Amino acid sequence: MLRPLLRPGYWCECWTRSPATGPRSVLLASIETDSPSEATSWVRITVRTIASALDRETAHDAWDWVTYGHKEAEDALTKGKAATFALTQQNTHIEWIIRPVIFLPLAHRESRRLPACAEQFTCPTTHEIGRHQANSH
Repeated sequence: MLRPLLRPGYWCECWTRSPATGPRSVLLASIETDSPSEATSWVRITVRTIASALDRETAHDAWDWVTYGHKEAEDALTKGKAATFALTQQNTHIEWIIRPVIFLPLAHRESRRLPACAEQFTCPTTHEIGRHQANSH
C-alpha cells in the first residue's frame, strides 16, 4: 500500500528581535510536529528554560502561558488556526508562532531523521574557529 505523500502537521518557529539583531526579527529555532500538544510542548519547554532569566512581570506572563495559555493555543490549532505567544523584556522581543501545515516529505528523509549525507558535514569547534580568526588578521 502506498503511503500518502501529504500529511498534516504543525510548523513551529521562534523569532527574536533585540538591539543585537537590529530592526529585523531573526529566526532562532524551528521544528515540525505531528500534533497541537507536541507543538505547544516545544514552546512550553523553551519558555520554561528562559523563565528564570526574565523580570518578575514577564516571568509571570511566561508561567501563565505555560500553565494555562497553551490550552487555548492547542484549541486554535485543532481548529486549523495559527497560534502565537510573545514575550518582551526591555529591548528584547521573542515570539513563538505555530501554524497548521501540510507536509510533503523530502527526498531521502524519513520521519525526523536527517538524510545520511547530513553526517558528512561537521561544525568547526570553538578552538578551530578561534584559530581561523587568528589567521585571518
